[in-house]
Amino acid sequence: MRQTSRARRIDQISAGALSVLGSGRQVAPYTSRYPEFDLAEAYQVAARVCDLRRARGETPVGRKMGFTNSEVQRKYEIAGPIWNYMFDSTVRNLAEIGGSFSLAGLAEPLIEPEIAFHIAREPNPDMGENELLGCVDWVAHGFEIVHSIFPRWAFGAADAVAGFGLHGAYFLGERRFTSDRPEEWANALSSFTVELTCRDVIRRGRATNVLGGPIKALGFLVSELDRAGERLHPGEVVTTGALTEAMPVVAGQTWSTTLSGISLKGLRLSFS
Repeated sequence: MRQTSRARRIDQISAGALSVLGSGRQVAPYTSRYPEFDLAEAYQVAARVCDLRRARGETPVGRKMGFTNSEVQRKYEIAGPIWNYMFDSTVRNLAEIGGSFSLAGLAEPLIEPEIAFHIAREPNPDMGENELLGCVDWVAHGFEIVHSIFPRWAFGAADAVAGFGLHGAYFLGERRFTSDRPEEWANALSSFTVELTCRDVIRRGRATNVLGGPIKALGFLVSELDRAGERLHPGEVVTTGALTEAMPVVAGQTWSTTLSGISLKGLRLSFS
């Protein structure tokens, strides 16, 4: 049976994206080559790439959200949040890597301080924030390293989704269980502040920068997945987006965070 032009396009983009993964190479945005390419197709590419990565031995371990911060949306002219998959090859505990990470293979990398949730029970889109938090057994502060396979970070939303959701790596800090003090955690997760620093560079952020708070961001993802006929499953890690401006990183730098108003320790990560 002959493939439709749409099916061929999805195959070509999926194979092309996977071919540059980890190489540091960049390509022209897919939307500049395929005017018909849209978000619906981009999520089909994301699913196809996930299958291809699984076939070569990588295991999906969760979802990352991107563009949950309205300032970041405006900077990149993206209308709303996106999501994509994370893998056992990209998600690590920060303590396991000795505080240092090589940027080799990542194009124009940036660092983002974020909040991550571990899903213990399947959430559904009808849940309120307290119920959503009840589906989480631990929360962690983390660094996401994002990168762009498109030169100068110039792309459309469909390109960002097809380009792995811009996900390069995620480093989890200390895990804190939430079941013992759910009200305290709910309040903290809606009001904490964070500072991201490197030498004399400081970027400040707050919980509300990500769709009003990380729990609200989780609810948004649950609803988006539901519309696509998908669910979050127990065991998945969900990252909720950049709390501050995403900052360029280069070898030799060390970036750190300080959090206030929440029982999570700041992180420190050096790059080589």
